[in-house]
Amino acid sequence: MADPNAPKSEGLTYAQAGVDIDAGDALVDAIKPMAKSTRRPGASADLGGFGGAFDLQAAGFKDPILISGTDGVGTKLRLAIATGILDTVGVDLVAMCVNDVLAQGAEPLFFLDYYATGKLDPARGAEIVSGIAEGCRQSGCALIGGETAEMPGMYEGEDFDLAGFVVGAAERGHLLPRARTMKPGDALIGLASSGPHSNGYSLIRRVLDRAGIAFDAPAPFADGKTAAQALLAPTRIYVKSLLPLIRDGRIKGLAHITGGGITENTPRMLPDSLGFEVDYDAFPRPAVFEWLAEAGGIEEAEMRRTFNCGIGMIAAVAAENAEGVVKSLRAAGEEAWVIGRLTEK
Repeated sequence: MADPNAPKSEGLTYAQAGVDIDAGDALVDAIKPMAKSTRRPGASADLGGFGGAFDLQAAGFKDPILISGTDGVGTKLRLAIATGILDTVGVDLVAMCVNDVLAQGAEPLFFLDYYATGKLDPARGAEIVSGIAEGCRQSGCALIGGETAEMPGMYEGEDFDLAGFVVGAAERGHLLPRARTMKPGDALIGLASSGPHSNGYSLIRRVLDRAGIAFDAPAPFADGKTAAQALLAPTRIYVKSLLPLIRDGRIKGLAHITGGGITENTPRMLPDSLGFEVDYDAFPRPAVFEWLAEAGGIEEAEMRRTFNCGIGMIAAVAAENAEGVVKSLRAAGEEAWVIGRLTEK
């Protein structure tokens, strides 16, 4: 029988189990002004409730179709974790999601993030979310909520993972692709990427290792930057330059060039009856891709199906509209070229 006079053992707390509720509250407080900076018509971007609301009518939609998307950043996070450069991967997270719904013809409306780590550091978390807020500002969507999960035993050290979720909308009848209007001879316009974006980083890290280049070593493909600084350039967001062209009807289809490269993503916007041709000499290939191919001994076919090779988005337009679309894109700050055409399959 237990001795009633024996000293009682101290009760356990959640903090002793590795979860710091106070740190989570501090992170939420740090995020609130970032979320407010992403306000847009239809969303207040206030945090703290159990869900986020969006008013489609206030956003100007009359008969909308909702389009949703979700994605992550992949093993690009390994570079961010190893170097402590944390303010760009949030832009990647938003970009990978909003560019996808844009390819369906939708305007991104609101975004939610999921940030999971073993030990929550409010300063590190705020730096990561600052990138998410920047991506939302670039794409014109509101950061209306998210989830921060502190999970000791699931993640070790400073490891973390990110996932994102976006909801967009397009008026009924304005979705992409407009496959029935596509025909042989339509032009393919390529929009420049900012680098590898968020794809192929498992292979990139293998090439760096083979070449004996540390993350903090000078990049052989970017003057004045370390390898990590150059490779952590955030994914380009194409919303503000392409949305006007989608709405005026000049864009027939869009392909977001992610994993699978140009070769595997372009067919996703095409009807079964059409094929395509791309002239890889019609646009400049950034130095990072030339270096990866040479240092890694990567064959051209493998390069084309792993990396974007310098093109982050491809638009299908009528041949007679190609020159005007290129001019509009360049006026909006994009580098763009006619890089190919649609063909009979």
